[in-house]
Amino acid sequence: VQLQESGPGLVKPSQTLSLACTVSHVSITTDTYGWNWIRQSPGKGPEWMGAIIYTGDTHYSPSFESRTSISRDTSKNQFTLLLSSVTPEDTGVYYCVSETGYLEVWGQGTLVTVSS
Repeated sequence: VQLQESGPGLVKPSQTLSLACTVSHVSITTDTYGWNWIRQSPGKGPEWMGAIIYTGDTHYSPSFESRTSISRDTSKNQFTLLLSSVTPEDTGVYYCVSETGYLEVWGQGTLVTVSS
């Protein structure tokens, strides 16, 4: 499996951040797979934001649940992250990550800066 994040590198405060993760070599509907978004902000450890699993069900971290939506487009084999009402504290590297059992595969990450 390979994952590639895409989206704008710069977002203004109060706007909605939208990122896509394109998955190769494995269908996002493959049994047992979970598709996650993880963020690492400057000076902080990785933060799990949420996931969409192979059934289409979603799970969110309580820290992000009120501002986050994760969806998928099976025709494109992509899943997406929407993070609303961003502030400069949302600046960081955003990763999409696949997991199945004990195996995790990370995308290369994409830097998002929130600034006016």
